[in-house]
Amino acid sequence: MRHVTITDLARRLNLSASTVSRALRDHPDISDQTKERVRAIAAKTNYQPNLIAQSLQTRRSNNIGVIVPEIRNTFFSTVISGIEDLAYESGYTIMVCQSNDTYERESINTRALASNRVAGMLVSVSQETADFTHLQQVITQGVPIVLFDRVVDEIDAPKVVVDDVKGACQAVTHLIETGRTRIAHLTSAGSLYVGRKRREGYEAALRAHGLTVRPEYIIEGGCHEEDGRAGARRLLAMAEPPDGIFALNDPVALGAFLYLQDQRVRIPEQIGLVGFSDNPNAVLVRPALTTIKQPAYEIGKTAASLLLDILEGRALKNGTTITLETRLVVRGST
Repeated sequence: MRHVTITDLARRLNLSASTVSRALRDHPDISDQTKERVRAIAAKTNYQPNLIAQSLQTRRSNNIGVIVPEIRNTFFSTVISGIEDLAYESGYTIMVCQSNDTYERESINTRALASNRVAGMLVSVSQETADFTHLQQVITQGVPIVLFDRVVDEIDAPKVVVDDVKGACQAVTHLIETGRTRIAHLTSAGSLYVGRKRREGYEAALRAHGLTVRPEYIIEGGCHEEDGRAGARRLLAMAEPPDGIFALNDPVALGAFLYLQDQRVRIPEQIGLVGFSDNPNAVLVRPALTTIKQPAYEIGKTAASLLLDILEGRALKNGTTITLETRLVVRGST
């Protein structure tokens, strides 16, 4: 059976091929009535877009590159689901790479995706990334980038984030309201965006309630469970351990949680604990982990939507940043 082409659809509808093409891509210049006519005949004739032909015409594929620090982290896997769902609806497929939270792997992934002529990229940078030349080179080559969650100010690209400062304030304020006065923070090392913003919120909440920011209670590490264990070990070794801990994210919080339990520290009676992101594992421990919920799926869909706007020629304002809200989820660890 012969493959149905856009030209075939255009002939049957008495429209130009370019109009049919734009209608299939939901272009804003095409009326809803025309879009409905095109979609109806496309469905009736079982039309399938010729992605290879489109790639050769545009010198770009219908693939979108996605780079995340790690896929095993359920926050990022949920973000990827949001990206993939919207991309699929819009006729794109995604190519996912993980940096393993290293600058070297992130740089290699960026070059590999660019060499595969992806239409655009969605990137959440690694905790090691301090040089952004690889991202700027891709943008200079004409490949649009949208940054999400772990963004960088040095790159002029659209961004999707949550209100990390407000979320951290919610977490620390909750610990204070439950009677804690010696609150520690397990954060990231270096200049990681989410680390900076969540530390800012942590310190702001302490000051707002008349508590001193104690540098010895701010433990810099990484973003993983083992970092939470190491941080909790340092805190318990202090002459005056904290009575509350706010962690950078749920993996760090869960690492601290498990170490505290190993040391027979009673949670929440002796130390209250709050994470960030609402990882599904947060409800598997006992007591369940109090955390700040991030709308991971919506972050993915929003980032993909911004990139599709660029790819479809819809103008974005310079410096576009979309900030989504967080929510405190109170469970047994506080």
